[in-house]
Parts: sequence; structure tokens; C-alpha cells
Amino acid sequence: MVKPDIVFVARLAGVSPATVSRAMNHPDLVHPATRRKIDLAIEKSGYIRNRAAQAMHGRRSATIGLVVPTVANTIFAEVVQTFNDTVSDQGFTLLLASHGYDLDNEYRLIRKLLEHRVDALAVVGLDHSPGTFRLIEEQHVPVLAIWNYLPDAALPCIGIDNREAGRLAAEHLVALGHRRIGMVFPPTHGNDRARDRKTAAVEVFQARGVEMKEQWQLDVPYSIAQAKAATLDLLAGEDRPTALLCGNDVLAQGTIFAATKLGISIPGALSVVGIGDFAGSAQIEPALTTVRIPARRIGVSAGKAIVDAIGRPDSDFMVRTRIDLDLIMRASTGVPVEA
Repeated sequence: MVKPDIVFVARLAGVSPATVSRAMNHPDLVHPATRRKIDLAIEKSGYIRNRAAQAMHGRRSATIGLVVPTVANTIFAEVVQTFNDTVSDQGFTLLLASHGYDLDNEYRLIRKLLEHRVDALAVVGLDHSPGTFRLIEEQHVPVLAIWNYLPDAALPCIGIDNREAGRLAAEHLVALGHRRIGMVFPPTHGNDRARDRKTAAVEVFQARGVEMKEQWQLDVPYSIAQAKAATLDLLAGEDRPTALLCGNDVLAQGTIFAATKLGISIPGALSVVGIGDFAGSAQIEPALTTVRIPARRIGVSAGKAIVDAIGRPDSDFMVRTRIDLDLIMRASTGVPVEA
């Protein structure tokens, strides 16, 4: 398949190739309505300009792009570090970008990485914008989704089954005897990790007749401070759950801080379970019960797989690797007082 070029984009937008070039290099000189037509044509076609055109034809850039949702906390720190170490050992430089849980921004960042002719691209999760999927289809660069696994994933993937993570956490609380359970999760739009965990947990609770009042279900960004504030409001009332399942350890830590401030005993009066087993989860008081995601193993496996894909004569490859999970039982969960 021939990759779309600037002439193709110009025809699609109904402008000259010179106007397309001007819109990309000097957008302030092009009328906004014309720029919108060109942007739409670029997205529709999957066109990528070659910023490395001065390099010898066929020469690799020896770079790998990695786009993650955030670098602001420990959620992806271990997987990024081990992925970087693994590809660096094979002579590749990692180009890292963060989209802030904004899939439109992710698309723009991926475009820039592809313009710089990265040899391969790694992304987090399996939710991406239509524009991103078009870029992947058109550019024929090895792409790997890390952190998430589904047996029928549209992209090659190495990671955990987030539905299993949600099930493990939910089944732990149910097995302890909890039947009044709340949930602290981030918004799930564009975040398949949180969505799969939450959906699976709700299925477990519904099957076991767990009481899940609407006011016990909190929507909170991945922030210890915001999780603490939201949970303070929930726990300050008399009608509260006996357990909280949190979408990850960041939210769980904020929840524990809120309960501690209110003098609520954990796990005596409230059990808290997280997902991730991030740095500090074992050291917090009380130590956090959580579903361990083996981030280092994911990073190493993903790094090896993507380097292997670069070395293949055919850039099209499909690997789907599921990494096992473990429930780590610590002091933050116990039987409910009324059990």
C-alpha cells in the first residue's frame, strides 16, 4: 500500500500542495476555515510528514515512541522505567510523551512521534481515537499496547486483564462478608483500564446481592488529594458503606487518609482495597490490600517484544500476552463489624 503524500492531502482538502505545506509549517498564515479542511484531510488520510527526510533513505532513527496517560504519579513509573531500560539495552532511545487522559491529545502526540520517524510506537491501553487507529493502519509502524490485555484486542498487547483485577478485588470483599460496598473510580470514558475493572467488580457485587447505593459511588480523578476530599464527604455521613473498592492504589491511599482524619477505624469500621500495588502501598498505615500489577514484568516483556517487532521484515505483527495478577492481602481489609 502506498502511503498518502502531501498531494493526496491537497486533493482531499481541495487546496494546493503549497497551501497544505504552509498550513503545517506556518498555520498563522492560513485562513482558519482552510486549516480546518486540511486538518480533517490529514486525519482522514493518515498522512504523516517526514521530518527526518534529510536522513539516508531506509536508515532507522533508532528511537521508540511511548505515549502514556500521565507521568505525574507512580501509576506508570515502573513500567516506563523498565521499558526504557529494556529498549536502551538494545540500542534504542525512548521518546516519552504524556497525553493527560485526553485521547485527542494522544492523537496529536502520536502524529508528532511518527513525523520524527520512530521505529516503533508503544501506547497504554486499548482505547484510542479513530484518528489514532487510522494513523496506525496507514503508517505500518510496529505498535504495541502495554498495560492492558484482551484476547481479542485490535492491537498487539502485553499486560493484565483489567476485568480480572476488578473481579479479584470485588470477590475479596464479598468473601470477607461485606454487603454494603462503595466504589471510588476515575471517569471511565477513554480509560478502558478503569472501565473494565469497574464493570467486572459491579458484576460480582450484583451477583452476590451487594448493596451499592448511588451516593457511595464516587467519580474521582487519579489524585490522592481529590480522593481524600471526596471520601471525606462520603464517610462524614451516618449512612456509609462497610467497604470501599478503589480503582487503583492512588485513590485507595486518599481514601485511607480521609478515614484516618475522621477517626474511622480501618479495617474495623471500613475496609479499603486498591488495584496496582504501587510504591508506598505496603508502607501506608494500615498497609493496603491490593491487586498487584507486575509493572516491571510488563515493561520488560513489552520492551523485548517491540524490539523484536522492529527487527522483523514485515512490520505487521500480532502478540497478545496476558500477565498474571495476585491479590496481596494486607491490613486494610477485614470482616465487617456487623458480620
